[in-house]
Amino acid sequence: MTTSSLQPGSTRSRPKWDEAIPPVLRPLLRAYALGYASVVAPRLLTLVLQLVTRRSRDASNTTIPKLPRESFLVSLRRILRGGLALQRFPTFCAALVGGSTLLDVLSRFQIFISILSFEIIINGRHRLSRWIATFVAACLGLKLLQSRRSERFEETNPVKSELTPGTIHHTTRYAGRTLDLSLFAVTRALDVIVGGLWARRRGRRLASGRWTRVESAISNLTDPAIFAISCSLIMWAWVYSPSSLPRAYDKWISSAAAVDTRLIEALKRFRTGEIRYQEDTGQAPLLQGMCLEYKWPLQWGDPAKAIPFPCEIVHMGCGPSCEYHALSRCYRSCKWSMAMYLPLNLLLVVRHPNAKGLKTALLSACRSSAFLGSFIMLFYYGVCLARTRVGPHLIGRNSTACNKIDDGICVGSGCFLCGWSILLEAAGRRKDMALFVAPRAMATVLPRRYAWDKQWRETVVFAASTAVVFTCALEDRKRVRGVLGNVLGTVLEA
Repeated sequence: MTTSSLQPGSTRSRPKWDEAIPPVLRPLLRAYALGYASVVAPRLLTLVLQLVTRRSRDASNTTIPKLPRESFLVSLRRILRGGLALQRFPTFCAALVGGSTLLDVLSRFQIFISILSFEIIINGRHRLSRWIATFVAACLGLKLLQSRRSERFEETNPVKSELTPGTIHHTTRYAGRTLDLSLFAVTRALDVIVGGLWARRRGRRLASGRWTRVESAISNLTDPAIFAISCSLIMWAWVYSPSSLPRAYDKWISSAAAVDTRLIEALKRFRTGEIRYQEDTGQAPLLQGMCLEYKWPLQWGDPAKAIPFPCEIVHMGCGPSCEYHALSRCYRSCKWSMAMYLPLNLLLVVRHPNAKGLKTALLSACRSSAFLGSFIMLFYYGVCLARTRVGPHLIGRNSTACNKIDDGICVGSGCFLCGWSILLEAAGRRKDMALFVAPRAMATVLPRRYAWDKQWRETVVFAASTAVVFTCALEDRKRVRGVLGNVLGTVLEA
């Protein structure tokens, strides 16, 4: 026992769980464990919450048959076993990380091509061999995920056969299941490359004393701008083409927005021209149903008579004031999000509870709730600005101008404004949030399904992007910004 270990206040470093494992295999096991936890943990949490909800409901209502205990155990076993399947995300993580590290080790013993040997060692590091190793592992790992069949990416159609009488059913497979993952890798690779170039420029400019306020503003506003632009595309897609968003993402936005689906449908019909002001196209019953529920005059829902629809319809019972509606939206959304963010932040301090950690968790939950509340408030107020406060003064109040406002301008205004609520978040979180929404925004302008024979293009792009990110993370984890850099640094270290 050393003298330092006996000194008051000294702490011993706890042995790592994978210390007994050979160093070359540690990244593989860490990646598998992390991938398994990311797949299983959310589903286990959902299952436990469902069980608690059902038990509280059963206790208050004895007429409802109680949920058998066996069904919970069956669901639990299905979740735990599902994460162990070969074609699932944990195996992909292990193949990607383990394959890249193992291939890199092999390449150091037998250099790939002797002609390239002088390029492989750059600054004492095997950058090229590491890039190639990760590229190969990423190709194989993504192919493993893509090989899993999914009904959403298959289409069965009857086909007449010339050889046999009658018709046969032909199944066509489509690619696109891994699109979100590939776009995530592309976004991260672009961030690493562009961020590296900008950091070099900044270093040179600072050294020469030529760093300007404009360049400083660009550095500070890049992440908020990426977030705002990405959210604009996502919210536009949520209104007009929700099928371009992942189902879980679309469902979460709908829950947060708390909007009557008839309003969204009316906006879509304005966009397609099915609803036009001063014309009777048979669409009046859509919003007149809302008029009956909220006890408004029926003519408010008739586009032939109400030019435009009163903004009070958008407010959904909050009165005629656009400002009061915006503030009420902010309050309700903050309360809704606080119930979500506060438990998550408190979980982080359960292991080592203290007053400082509790205060930090509370402040973090309040800030995140204020961000989400402001996001929703700005979206709705942007719609009102275009429809009532500003739009009519700039475009006009006749039926043609009102059609233009309601067939896209009002939604576009809300989409443009909402993302700037990111400025309420801490600067450290802005980059993670920007890089989280950017690939989802890119997915809205790309087809969710495409021809199976074009899948190799996605595989190559994913593998090249992942190779860039892994190579940079191994050299300096700080080059990969945000949480991902810390995670990769921890997983890839020997």
